[in-house]
Amino acid sequence: MIFIELVLQNFGPYMGRQVIDLRPQIHGETRPIILFGGMNGGGKTTLMDAIRLALYGPRAQCSTRGNLNYSDFLTQCVTRDSDPVEKTRIELVFEHFENDAAVELRIVRYWEANPKDGKDTLGILEGDWPRTDLTNIWDEYIENLLPLGISNLFLFDGEQVKELAEQETPPPVVVDAIQSLLGLELAERLSIDLDILVRRKQKKLASAKQLASLEEIEQKLSKSNEDLEEAKQELGGLQNKLEKAHERQRDAWDKFISEGGKIAAERTQLEKQKRNLEGSLEQMRESLGELAGGSLPLVLIQPLLTEVQVQGEQEAKSFQAKIARDVVKERSSRLVEYLDKLKLKPQQVDKIKFFLEQEDEALDREIGSEEDIWLSADEETLSLLANVLRHELPSQVKLAGEKLQSLESLEVEITFNERQLASAPSPEIYEQLDAALKAAQAAVVKAQGDYNNGQQRCDKLSKDIEGFKKELAVYSETSIERQNDEHIIESSKKVQETLKLFKERLTLRKLNKLEVEVTDCFRYLLHKADLVHRIAIDTQSFGLSLYDPEGKPVPKHRLSAGEKQLLAIAFLWGLARVSGRHLPVAIDTPLGRLDSSHRNNLIERYFPSASHQVILLSTDTEISKTEYEHLVEQEAIANSYLLKYQPETRKTVVEKGYFW
Repeated sequence: MIFIELVLQNFGPYMGRQVIDLRPQIHGETRPIILFGGMNGGGKTTLMDAIRLALYGPRAQCSTRGNLNYSDFLTQCVTRDSDPVEKTRIELVFEHFENDAAVELRIVRYWEANPKDGKDTLGILEGDWPRTDLTNIWDEYIENLLPLGISNLFLFDGEQVKELAEQETPPPVVVDAIQSLLGLELAERLSIDLDILVRRKQKKLASAKQLASLEEIEQKLSKSNEDLEEAKQELGGLQNKLEKAHERQRDAWDKFISEGGKIAAERTQLEKQKRNLEGSLEQMRESLGELAGGSLPLVLIQPLLTEVQVQGEQEAKSFQAKIARDVVKERSSRLVEYLDKLKLKPQQVDKIKFFLEQEDEALDREIGSEEDIWLSADEETLSLLANVLRHELPSQVKLAGEKLQSLESLEVEITFNERQLASAPSPEIYEQLDAALKAAQAAVVKAQGDYNNGQQRCDKLSKDIEGFKKELAVYSETSIERQNDEHIIESSKKVQETLKLFKERLTLRKLNKLEVEVTDCFRYLLHKADLVHRIAIDTQSFGLSLYDPEGKPVPKHRLSAGEKQLLAIAFLWGLARVSGRHLPVAIDTPLGRLDSSHRNNLIERYFPSASHQVILLSTDTEISKTEYEHLVEQEAIANSYLLKYQPETRKTVVEKGYFW
């Protein structure tokens, strides 16, 4: 696995979006170290938390989480004074091999200041394509690449090294990582699972009821089969009775209908309906009478009214033309007088007078003679006549037609109603028909009840038979199962002893290999061949014991503080090497208590060799200018970054370069 890129957006002190290249390469040349420089409180530990959070989400063991639940922790991680519209976001891009092919995945986690449902949103992308299949099983997937149990062997800090150096036995976190790494927790988990299985089997045997005898079950089954056959025969007879009762009911109903029984039963309703229809008919006739008392009769003389309307319009036009003629003649006289004053030629004056005479004659023809004017209707009368002809009479005719149609429908309904009443039988015949129908219906109800009871009896017997058959089938299985449970309980004791022996031998085998790796790493870092010849690891507490070349114990208190810290680093380094996993190593504040010689040993021997990718987070006093230049000379640094903290805004900006 190789970390390619880390993206932080509004996470902790990192305001806005900041992209960090983590590739252990420069100009195509492989160099393992990615160096981050920052003062205390400048955001180094936040970078480590971001990597853990991206990989493990709610399971991440972050430095500032403490006892906070996941929702509160996510809220705490949101950058103060950040834009509320922007979400807090972490992206970690890494590459690993899957089926001998390189696969590059991008983990994306983002959330708001108050996360919805107390969770972040997780997305996994391969290139630009979402991998929803991995999103749903991410916890299982990352456990195959970098299990959470051993992550502290690869992502650790100076405090962890300090704690490991000062204690006689490793802290619980390291112990868990050792057991996970060596596979010891599998045997322990199997032993616990066996205990749980034994308790379940014992409880099951203790609570099991005494099984019924096989002969008693068979007798019950035989008796139930006989009863079922008898019940089926009775059910067949009940079904015949039910069918005959239904047939008699149909006959009674047909007779009741054909002889008018239904109509007789509905006589009261029919008579009421007839009275309602006759009332509606009378109302309709009165409504038609009201229409006849209005303007509707004018329809009979509608052609005459139309002629009157035409005559009135013509007389109105003639009257208007007469008024216009008088005005025009007066104007023509003034025009002729004016033409005389202009002294025009006689021919021109004659033409104008001729034209005016022609116009006067046209007006006279339009006016007509006095004999043509005989109506002398005023404008209001003509307007009322036009409204009657255009609107009132058509609506009255339409309404009268609708009422006549409704009147005819009512008359048809009344005729049909009277025919139904005429076909109804007498009350005596109706009572006979009704009694016969009710008797047939009661017979059907009784026959149906008897049939249902018979069917229920058959169903119950069938269910009892199935139960007895299952009991018989389970009888042998239960006996075998009881024997198996007893066998499992007895065998579990032997398996527990075997597991205990297996765990002891596995521990010795694994720890022997680990002892060799830790010894080699410590001697390589210490560069003192005569101080420690062998390091032994206790099989129970995993505490370290040191021995000199003569085989004598070297008390741990004889080591200097720097040597103890180198021993702790050698222990972590040896564990990582024994794991056999090709994983990056990230170290926060690694050189806090080391003198110059021990620092040089780590810089020369550990950092360039700890892994194919080593992420260092250091202050200016841990990796100073001298150590930095030494790493540059070794061509071990691929990228270096400075975490520049701004006290006035309490924000950190990632810049290229280092302190110098």
